[in-house]
Amino acid sequence: MPNIVILGGGYGGLTVASELLQDRLPDDCRLTLIDRMPFQGLKTEYYALAAGTVSDIALRVAFPVDPRLVLKYGEVLDVDVEAKRVLMEHGDPIDYDVLVIALGCVDKYHGIPGAEEFSCSIQTFSASRRTYQQVNDVKPYGQVTIVGGGLSGVEVAAELRESRPDLNIRILDRGPSVLSAFPGKAQDYVRSWFLEHDVEMRGHVAISRLAQGVIYDRDNTIETDVTVWTAGIQPVPIVQRMNGEKDNIGRLVLTDMYHLPSDDSIYVVGDCASLPFAPSGQAAEAQGKQVAEIIRARLRGEGGSVRLKQIKLKGVLGSLGKKAGFGVMGKRTLMGRVPRLLKSGVLWMSKTHLG
Repeated sequence: MPNIVILGGGYGGLTVASELLQDRLPDDCRLTLIDRMPFQGLKTEYYALAAGTVSDIALRVAFPVDPRLVLKYGEVLDVDVEAKRVLMEHGDPIDYDVLVIALGCVDKYHGIPGAEEFSCSIQTFSASRRTYQQVNDVKPYGQVTIVGGGLSGVEVAAELRESRPDLNIRILDRGPSVLSAFPGKAQDYVRSWFLEHDVEMRGHVAISRLAQGVIYDRDNTIETDVTVWTAGIQPVPIVQRMNGEKDNIGRLVLTDMYHLPSDDSIYVVGDCASLPFAPSGQAAEAQGKQVAEIIRARLRGEGGSVRLKQIKLKGVLGSLGKKAGFGVMGKRTLMGRVPRLLKSGVLWMSKTHLG
C-alpha cells in the first residue's frame, strides 16, 4: 500500500492534496495531510489579521473532507530519511513511501541580536494573532515600527494605518526605498501614499540589535512600542537541517521532477524548494499542481512519461488598505483601485476554490 504523506496544508501542500483527490487514486493508496492547524490559513492576508482589519475566521479555508484523505494535526519535528518516517511532537511516527515537504518558511533574523526576542511576526496564523494583540494594545499616539520595506512590510504598515489612525507608524529598510524589488513607478506611488497617510519611511537603516522598546541603527537609537519583523524569510528548520545542495537563500535544489537528487521519494514544494521565482503562494500552487501530476503518473507506473510545462506566474499584487493597491502584471505596473480590486478577487477565488 503506497503511503503518500504531505507535510503542510498551505498553498502548495493543499494544492497537491486537492489535485490528487480529483482523480481516482489506486484502491491501495493512502493519502495523509499533516498540519499544525485544523484548517489552511491564507498566509498572504496575515498582514490584515495582524492589523485587525479582518477576523481570523475570514482567513480560514477548510481542508477537504474525503474518505481517501487522512488528516493529522500536530507539530512535525523531523524527517528520518533513512527509515522513511515523519517524526511528530506528540504521537507515533508516520511512515511514508512518497513524501511531499510543503512546510513553508520562517522569519530570517540575519544574526541580529534581540531581533527574534523583541519583535513580532506574521509568518504563522498563531504569530499573527499575537502580533494583533501586541499592536492593538498600543496606547493612542504610541509608536509601531515595521522592519523591512518589502511587500509584507508595506502591506502591514498601510493596513495598520487604516486600522489605527491614532498611532505613529514607521517603516525601516536597509535600502534607499520601500519596495526596492518593484519598478520605480510602484515605489513612487507607495511612497506618495505613505506621505499622504503619515507613515514615516526611513531608508539606509543598518540594524545592529534590538532591545525592549529600542532598535539600534548602528549607534543611533530608534524608540518603539512594538516592532513587527518583515525583513526576510528562510525555509523551516527541518529543511535547514536536511542534507543536500541548497541555493543562496537555503532552499533545497531539486531535479526537474521536483524531488531530491538523492531521494526520488521526497518532493519539495513552495518556499522550501529552489524555484526560479521569489517565494509566494502563487508559485507554491503552480508547482503543487505539477507535483500532483508527477505523483499521479508515478502511481500509474508512467513516471518517465511526464512532460511539465514551464510555470508562468501572473504577477504580483499588493494592497494599501482596503481602497488602494499596486501590482506588476508582466511589464505593466498597476496603481490605485484596480489592483486592490484584483487582489480581493484573487482572495475570493482562493477561498472558494480551495474551500
